[in-house]
Amino acid sequence: MKQKITSPWGWVPSLYFAEGLPYVAVMTISLVLYKQLGLSNTDITFYTSWLYLPWVIKPLWSPFIDLIKTKRWWIVTMELLIGAAFGGVAFTIPTSFWLQGTLFFFWVMAFASATHDIAADGFYMLGLDEHNQAWFVGIRSTFYRLATIFGQGILVMIAGNLQVLYRNSISYSWSLMFYGVTGLFIALWLWHHYVLPRPSEDVPRKGVNAHTIWVEFVNTIKTFFKKEQVLVGILFMLLYRMPEGLLAKVSALFLIDASHNGGMGLSPQEYGLVQGTVGVIGLTLGGILGGLCAGKDGLKKWLWPMVCAITLPDIVYVYLSYALNSSLAVINVCVFIEQFGYGFGFTAYMLYLIYYSRGEFKTSHYALCTAFMALSMMIPGLFAGALQEAVGYRAFFIIVMICCAVTFLVTSFLKIDSEFGKKETKS
Repeated sequence: MKQKITSPWGWVPSLYFAEGLPYVAVMTISLVLYKQLGLSNTDITFYTSWLYLPWVIKPLWSPFIDLIKTKRWWIVTMELLIGAAFGGVAFTIPTSFWLQGTLFFFWVMAFASATHDIAADGFYMLGLDEHNQAWFVGIRSTFYRLATIFGQGILVMIAGNLQVLYRNSISYSWSLMFYGVTGLFIALWLWHHYVLPRPSEDVPRKGVNAHTIWVEFVNTIKTFFKKEQVLVGILFMLLYRMPEGLLAKVSALFLIDASHNGGMGLSPQEYGLVQGTVGVIGLTLGGILGGLCAGKDGLKKWLWPMVCAITLPDIVYVYLSYALNSSLAVINVCVFIEQFGYGFGFTAYMLYLIYYSRGEFKTSHYALCTAFMALSMMIPGLFAGALQEAVGYRAFFIIVMICCAVTFLVTSFLKIDSEFGKKETKS
């Protein structure tokens, strides 16, 4: 029987939209939800930072996915599980055990989403030829960003509008919103079940077993820690984003916290515009510019401008915490500047992960680098809320600026080839 041929336009955009949405739900929408439900900043940052764990330990189980079923099977199965997790969050929000219930389903969503990431990225390589892999790399990134805007922006706005419609019934409004996302994910599951191609190469690995993979993994770990500048590299991976690790969750809580608590008092609708739309656009534009600059002149030339970009714009939160400027335009400009700088500076971090991963085991080593990347956000986030509640928003943002010195310090020890990152020229 001849296999039907599906255009990549039929599945690549929707696949990466489905990859981005649960991640933003776990990492960002959960913050707004718990803040509106009355949880303290200490508890919010502590509980939600643990949700990074599936992405930290992802390299441990990613090799075993190839042993069981196909990547296509993993994709559609995880999408069904993610849809069920969204439904579970929606169901438990109005109950008396809303914290335990929602956290459980966010954990399910996080593990399913991390597994979906592994399968989707592998399937992308199998389902497309080399030409289309290069052609659609920008498309997949765009739709991942659109999922971020949809999650942080539109969905939070919808929850806010439902609160107006249902006379400020917060739990009921959030429950309805999550039920809507449940329906969306079931639709994505049905669509991908029908439209995803079935590449002949997408089969469970033969001739290997769990023991073989475990031996390979141990070898990967050994070679990873024998690399040149291993200590400097790991410290860079863990500490380069330390200010952002502290800032990421608390800045969102600051924007929506009441003015009498020292926050900006944004409504969900306003937050969706500021952080979920304007902020994401700034982040995306900064990342694009960073890629263009590094591609033209190499990472080494742009390293220090990128370090400045990822740290110094954090000062906008110091300004906002003192000025408490209620102008939505001013808040938008401040968040755009900070996110644009983060997007530009984050380019250096991602390129260094690629630089460090070079060699025989570059794919496996890069996976370990991404684990350190997730850990770099998880550790500061665990105590960020407690620190903020102990000192207040103003002092907290000043502490974040002081921590920028750590970013400068770990960067100063790096040794990078001046040619790395430059676009190759044909003689």
